[in-house]
Amino acid sequence: MFYPKKVKHRKWQKGRSKGIENRGTELVFGSFGLKSLGTRWVSARQIEACRHAIIRYLKKGGKLWIRIFPYKPISRKGIEVPMGGGKGSVEFYAYPVKPGRILFELEGISEAEAIEAFLKAANKLPVKTKFIKK
Repeated sequence: MFYPKKVKHRKWQKGRSKGIENRGTELVFGSFGLKSLGTRWVSARQIEACRHAIIRYLKKGGKLWIRIFPYKPISRKGIEVPMGGGKGSVEFYAYPVKPGRILFELEGISEAEAIEAFLKAANKLPVKTKFIKK
């Protein structure tokens, strides 16, 4: 599973994801890509589930690039914990996705296979996506 080796601060504030992405919006490595259409936090487990689904579909054919990395620590307090008592512990790491971001890229397979592989991956993501090609 993906998580950063080191972060500057153990716990971060939530922040706000407004606007559209201006970096990572075009295909660089592969011929086919999966592009985000919405704004959400994509957790490390969801990225791993997508990677697993695509790799299992490819069966040793083609190459996959993951264009996002979960660097943002998300903290949660325990169930039935009263107000106060500070911020909760880090539960997982996430990547704040904005519209227009390329999430995954594929190379070395046909377009029909790429569409099918990305469809399986998109079912595991909390954000709407679309298939793009060069």
